[in-house]
Amino acid sequence: MYRGHLPFFIVLAQAIGSLAKNVEYDWNVTWVFASPDGFGRPVIGINDEWPCPKIEADVGDLVTVNLNNQLGNETTGLHFHGINQVNTNSMDGAVGTNQCPLAPNLTVKYKFYADEPGTYWYHSHDMGQYPDGFRGPLIIHDTDDPYKDDFDEEVILTMSDWYRDQTLTLMTAMINPNNTQFAPPLPNSTLVNDGGDGHISVEAGKTYRLRMINWSAMFSTFIQFEDFNMDVIAIDATYVKRQSVKQLRISAAQRTDVLIKIPDDADKNYPYLVVLDINQDYAAKKPARPISYPFNITGMLVTDDNKDKNGTFDIKTMDPYDDAGFSPYDDEDVYGPVDKQWILNFDYCFDVNDYPRACFNDTTYISQKVPALYSAASLGDNNTQTKAYGPTGAFVAEYGEVLEIIVNNHNDAIHPFHLHGHQFQVLARPESDAGNWSADVEINDTPPRRDTVAVNSKSYAVFRIKADNPGVYLFHCHVEWHVEMGLTATLLEAPDKLVNYTIPQDHLDACDAMGIPTTGNAAGNEDWDDTDGFVTVPPTEYTGSLYIQSS
Repeated sequence: MYRGHLPFFIVLAQAIGSLAKNVEYDWNVTWVFASPDGFGRPVIGINDEWPCPKIEADVGDLVTVNLNNQLGNETTGLHFHGINQVNTNSMDGAVGTNQCPLAPNLTVKYKFYADEPGTYWYHSHDMGQYPDGFRGPLIIHDTDDPYKDDFDEEVILTMSDWYRDQTLTLMTAMINPNNTQFAPPLPNSTLVNDGGDGHISVEAGKTYRLRMINWSAMFSTFIQFEDFNMDVIAIDATYVKRQSVKQLRISAAQRTDVLIKIPDDADKNYPYLVVLDINQDYAAKKPARPISYPFNITGMLVTDDNKDKNGTFDIKTMDPYDDAGFSPYDDEDVYGPVDKQWILNFDYCFDVNDYPRACFNDTTYISQKVPALYSAASLGDNNTQTKAYGPTGAFVAEYGEVLEIIVNNHNDAIHPFHLHGHQFQVLARPESDAGNWSADVEINDTPPRRDTVAVNSKSYAVFRIKADNPGVYLFHCHVEWHVEMGLTATLLEAPDKLVNYTIPQDHLDACDAMGIPTTGNAAGNEDWDDTDGFVTVPPTEYTGSLYIQSS
């Protein structure tokens, strides 16, 4: 395809020489039978094993994942959540935006620079596939970690909702004209460490860094330790000033790193409680349905295997620390002045066939034929024409602009929103029922940065980024069911720098195998304004990631 730039990894290797290493993984994506909550079902694993393995690297490393699809009946694709993919936008893994779906028996290589430390995770970004199990931790270690002398060991603790039916069954029932109330699938259980017992071995006198990841399909989790406060040191791979908290609410896709100190004279095992928040808004003063917490797990910090490991404790109230109130470790000021504003009003909607959808600005996202990045690479100067990308909610930010993103949540539920390619500043995130944003709202002049934030019901949030990472990036709700309903928009960042962007040949081959064009506008037409073949109506049959061979 296009060969206009010196490959980034050659430049990188010249710059950092022998300091970096290549961390490489050879993965077959396979079906595995598992029963993490005692009920057996097929899940998507790696190399015939599940839970999926950890990716681990140091800052400066090159991470390579050779991904071979052995599912047989489904396509796939791999997104590295929170990794900004600086100069490697084709590795972002969002099917339909940064790549084509990977058909069975094909392999693609993902290769990116571990440029920023922190707690990340990876997951399929292909048609609601990750709730079927294709998710795992991604840890980038930092030799310059400001808290490295404050803990002795580190532990990964993952939390999620869990469904006993596969995504295809769940979505077929949800995206149905009979679902006039936009009801989502409800989980059957909650998991820690994808089916683990929640026991964490610890030693008296030591301090532990818990890297906590919520990779739910939909629901947030509360976590609280009976005997200890948690000292938060990072959110979504961004260091914050150390903050002691009693309780946290971690939304789907968010990560929080905390320190826990075990007493020197520890004489028991210490329980903690993980509670799945299946409520629309746990803090609602007049909830439409009674507030309830049917799914929870009591874990244990185990100092002695011979002591009681069955203890429980009750949380009287859900009153988590306001995660918009953390302070960035580096004291970075708010970006400004604002060059451009992107206002996104969210509510549910119906398409022309009366199927339930989710909309930004009264428009639902509809996936097109050509991945948006490939259109941006091949349309020349016309790649700034947002209509060329079809109904994908495309918005242009020029290189170097300060972009302010405003989300007005018109719904009665809390929703987590995620931006690819950036850790945005969270300038404002008021409580529920605050109404729509207005120009006179108070903002945080030293805001925290993260890549996913929960926007409260009937309220708003204000984010800012510097448009310094050229690429095509999705902005979407990280409730996976709502992504499938169309709650997604597309950021075209510095499109002038994407002209003739190089797409790796193996990624192009994946498109060829699916019969998908790799140049032109959303329909593969050479003229940007030729809309013949655009997908303008969402399909009435939900097929998810099912592999349908091209004719």
